[in-house]
Amino acid sequence: MALGPVIRRGSPRFGSSASRMLPQARIAGPMPWVIAIMIALTVMAAGAGLALSNVAANARAEIAGGVTVQVVEGAPSARERQAQRAVTFLTGREDVLSVRRVPDEELSALLEPWLGASISQSEAVPTPVLIDVRLSGPVTSRRLRDLRAELVREVPAARLDAQAGWLAPVFDAIRSLQYLAIGLVVLLALTSIAAVWLAARSALGSNRDTIEVIHHLGGTDGQIARIFQRSIGMDALLGGAAGLALGVGAMFVLGQQFAGLGSGLVAGGALSLLDWLAITAVPLAGVLLAILTARITVTGALRRML
Repeated sequence: MALGPVIRRGSPRFGSSASRMLPQARIAGPMPWVIAIMIALTVMAAGAGLALSNVAANARAEIAGGVTVQVVEGAPSARERQAQRAVTFLTGREDVLSVRRVPDEELSALLEPWLGASISQSEAVPTPVLIDVRLSGPVTSRRLRDLRAELVREVPAARLDAQAGWLAPVFDAIRSLQYLAIGLVVLLALTSIAAVWLAARSALGSNRDTIEVIHHLGGTDGQIARIFQRSIGMDALLGGAAGLALGVGAMFVLGQQFAGLGSGLVAGGALSLLDWLAITAVPLAGVLLAILTARITVTGALRRML
């Protein structure tokens, strides 16, 4: 019985026997690979959610206070005359920060992918004059209604819309994708907990006789739990590092593909330093979650076992 105090103090013999409690070596067992897959998927889901958040924030900041005026008139001379009148009216207002008429060449370039080069530059298909206006302060529905009424009195062919209204469906879709990313992160975390729980229960069942011997020699439930949590913690650390590398690599490849689109909206989703720090924290959180799950699982099972 003299071995009991020695074991409680953590003798070398007790520590060396701990490495043989689990039936498989760490890198040979499935646990590191399962955790690597879960961490990689979590990193990609978290990165996608953060990128979508940046896209929405940058888009809202860019169009804040922005309205678009269209001068819809079939006759070219009348369209030009009313467009100049609209620019003059808007420039003279105190609540207008900037007024920019979109050049005809730029408008034709925007329509060319849809109508073709010959049609977009032809007078056979009249295109409206676009005027980009930036207002001071927020664009409320009442303010927009009053400005539209005043503009129509001056320019009957004018149509005024808030830029945020055009992108409202896009913002709704981005918000839905953000919720989906959050749901995936939560689901993957629960799946990782279940995998660690199953691994700990399996290791306990296959080493029941060894655990009983250690108990007879004076080992406590806490000491046995530390054996399992240390082993699973190393598995989670290896899997987390591999998963982080896989996830970041996949994000880099996808980022290069989206960057090739040349879209300003997509470019606004670039990750900041804080975003990368949050992504790097994913495997660390996974390791802590795996250790905590292993300890709770083993401690609870030992109380029922012995």
